Amino acid sequence: MSQETCTLATQLIRGMGSCFKNCACVRQNRCSHPYAIRYRDATGRQREETGYATQESALDRLTEVYGEKRSTPRAQADLKREIGKQRFGQYVLSWLTRQRHYAPGSVRSVNQVLNSQILPVLESRRMNTFTSTVVEDFIMSMEQRSVGLAAQQNAFDTLKKVLLDARRRGGLPEDPFEGVVPPEYIPRKITIPTLDEIHALKAAATDELRVVIDLMSGCGLRNGEAYAANMERMVADDVYRITEQIEGNTRQRARLKHRKLGEFRETPMPSTVRDCLLRYEEEHGVSPHGYLLRTQRSAHWAHTTLQYQWGAARKRAGITKKLTPYSMRHFFASNCLARGIPITDVAEWMGHKSINMTFRIYRHLMPASIGRAAKLLDEGL
Repeated sequence: MSQETCTLATQLIRGMGSCFKNCACVRQNRCSHPYAIRYRDATGRQREETGYATQESALDRLTEVYGEKRSTPRAQADLKREIGKQRFGQYVLSWLTRQRHYAPGSVRSVNQVLNSQILPVLESRRMNTFTSTVVEDFIMSMEQRSVGLAAQQNAFDTLKKVLLDARRRGGLPEDPFEGVVPPEYIPRKITIPTLDEIHALKAAATDELRVVIDLMSGCGLRNGEAYAANMERMVADDVYRITEQIEGNTRQRARLKHRKLGEFRETPMPSTVRDCLLRYEEEHGVSPHGYLLRTQRSAHWAHTTLQYQWGAARKRAGITKKLTPYSMRHFFASNCLARGIPITDVAEWMGHKSINMTFRIYRHLMPASIGRAAKLLDEGL
């Protein structure tokens, strides 16, 4: 730094920072090189900015930064500094505790991703040292370990939630995802049953399994949501309200996926589904709280119950195609999109977190939009 620049820096208010030029020109006050400033932010980390055409604009920026630091309460600054010093493993525990809207199944899934993919690589890293380079290195490490694309995307999404939470709370000085290209999982082509196959499965199924098949293929419910089949959810002759799910491993009632406690969604209910539920109620009755699906030892179904009954029905129906219970949900989406129902509605009815998920999985099921649009525009012209 030149003698002239040093004099300027000493004239600044203590704690404001310094203003200088990085060039080697003898008379820096007359050269065309930009001014730079150096200061410490509210978390105590040294920052440097450049590109200021005049000394006045550089000093104005320093004054602005200094004012922001002075107006930041000391407790808030201390909190930001404390977050920045934490190790990732320590911070992620407090982050997960704050995710009170997560269903138990979601907590288990996040813990699995953390323990298998993220913590072995990043557990000891300090939060304020995360940069885009660190994130890119983490993605490369998963590629080197031959982690599948679906698992890579889950790990990336979880890491992003944690780090952006820390940035929002002031623990990260910069966005560690700026310019990072995320891993993209493109789902394999899904298997959709034909209507004849669904009828064959229903003919070979127990009355309980028939309820699950109808709710999943006719209303788009997930497995756990179908386990919670309840007569009180028939809020209209053609509307079924989904308010909860049954955790397939614990048989416990839980909030819906991607929904907060108490939130629900509604889906169209074809007459075949309504008739199936009413017939089951008439022949088998329901629990005191209106639930249909029970076992001899439990008030609710589990994944093991579904898998056993599904395998038996599939064998009796003579179906060799690789169909799973989730294929019924794919049939619902296919049925909707093939009949021109907007994908935005389908995403809402199926309970997807965003339309992007629906589009990625079911885009190939939509009618050829360009050709269809051309015909419609031609008619309008």
